[in-house]
Amino acid sequence: MAAGKRRRGSVDGLLNVAKPAGMTSRRVVDRVLSLVAPAKVGHAGTLDPMATGVLVICIGAATRLISFVQEQRKTYRAEFLLGRRSDTDDVTGQVEEVPGTTALPRATVEQALRRFVGRISQVPPQFSAVHVEGKRAHQLARRGKEVDIAPRDVDFYRIDVIDFEWPRLIVEIECGSGTYVRSIGRDLGNVLGCGGVMSALERTAIGSFQVSDALEFEALTRESITAGLRPIGDAIPGMPHVTVTDEDIVQMRMGQRVGTPTGPATEAPRVACYSGEGRLVALADTCDGGSRLQPTLVFPDAFDVAS
Repeated sequence: MAAGKRRRGSVDGLLNVAKPAGMTSRRVVDRVLSLVAPAKVGHAGTLDPMATGVLVICIGAATRLISFVQEQRKTYRAEFLLGRRSDTDDVTGQVEEVPGTTALPRATVEQALRRFVGRISQVPPQFSAVHVEGKRAHQLARRGKEVDIAPRDVDFYRIDVIDFEWPRLIVEIECGSGTYVRSIGRDLGNVLGCGGVMSALERTAIGSFQVSDALEFEALTRESITAGLRPIGDAIPGMPHVTVTDEDIVQMRMGQRVGTPTGPATEAPRVACYSGEGRLVALADTCDGGSRLQPTLVFPDAFDVAS
């Protein structure tokens, strides 16, 4: 297929959907798939059924960039109830009040939250999708088996208290990938000695994808999806980019190295390569002292508009 041509009827891009409460992320994907098939569809970061907010759906060529979307910073608005514990670390499980707890002042709660800002070691909840012994942790937990889940290093850039009136605490959290907001409530409760469970969660942003711009699930149609699609380049907003020639594109699609269009060596280890018309055609690693580009991910049929 000639460079610059788009597959007739193809759908490629990123879709920002507002997931409603009580729905799995998989159901949102299935709904989109039913409207854009045979295009591939996937999501960039699961939301628990009780959670709402931004779910980035990757369609067509964009599915190859899911991991890049997942790595973008995420913002959540979370509500916790202190003085309680739960087997799921949220109100969907068996919740019990912790006896002997008394109301704590806001200053005490805010001080305790500070220890969770930065890179911390976090243990995911027992009811989570983490793999343990070849199975999902939640599958084992539902059988009544307590599993030993290894802690993982995660990043929390900020945790701001929005409102607090014992036992209800509302915070805004900005974090990296792989984090569990439920675990913050649980661990905060342990630090305070009173227990804590998550009672509500909304993902308000993934990178530049804001909940205020998200398409409602009920409004999903082929037409609304097409109108709401964002270019696949939005999956890699911070990656340096270069413009390559049509001849370069032909070579890159055969896996061959091409000269760096900018001339001198580039310090970036990886760049996004766009055509002269603004289509994302490949991701490439710099090599030979930055003088050449080795394609690592090629989009032979994708259409994009450079930002």
